[in-house]
Amino acid sequence: MISRLRGKLLSRDLSNVEVETTGGVVYEVEVPLKVQERLPPVGSDVELRIVQVVREDSVALFGFLEPHERELFKRLLNASGVGARLALAMLSTFSAQRLARALAEKDLAALTQVSGVGRKKAELLALELSEKVRDLALIPRGAAGVSPVVEAAVAALVSLGYSFTAADSLVREALKKDGDLTTEEIIRKALSGT
Repeated sequence: MISRLRGKLLSRDLSNVEVETTGGVVYEVEVPLKVQERLPPVGSDVELRIVQVVREDSVALFGFLEPHERELFKRLLNASGVGARLALAMLSTFSAQRLARALAEKDLAALTQVSGVGRKKAELLALELSEKVRDLALIPRGAAGVSPVVEAAVAALVSLGYSFTAADSLVREALKKDGDLTTEEIIRKALSGT
């Protein structure tokens, strides 16, 4: 199973890139539009996190720049009725964090913006995935993972009766003024509204 691919970016178009490894092997990798937009210029070195999808008639590689993008793609593939094409379309329409938030918050208006997702499909996706992607909805832009402090603060507020969306919002607001707080300080600020 291929998990990462490092080499020179040989070509890119709207949905595919070609990466040549140091051994001279060239791999074709499908990437979502939101990843495509952040790739370096052709001729540059690149490292992609890979999901390898094996079907009866083909093997396809899907590439991502961040670990949380790859993780969300895997979770989408595990949802009923979601294949690689639909998962790719979802991650081409929204960034991984925005898509995870839309699923966690059951934002049907956002989900129906994805080509191939009608209202009924959006409802099924939100129902099946909302709990499974909440941790990915918390990831701040550019971060490799969720801070355990932030995760603990959101979980504490949820245990106090707040919805995930409200708890996440309160924690984000508390961190706007000072991003270097302990879990207890975040909770205190979130509850006091300061």
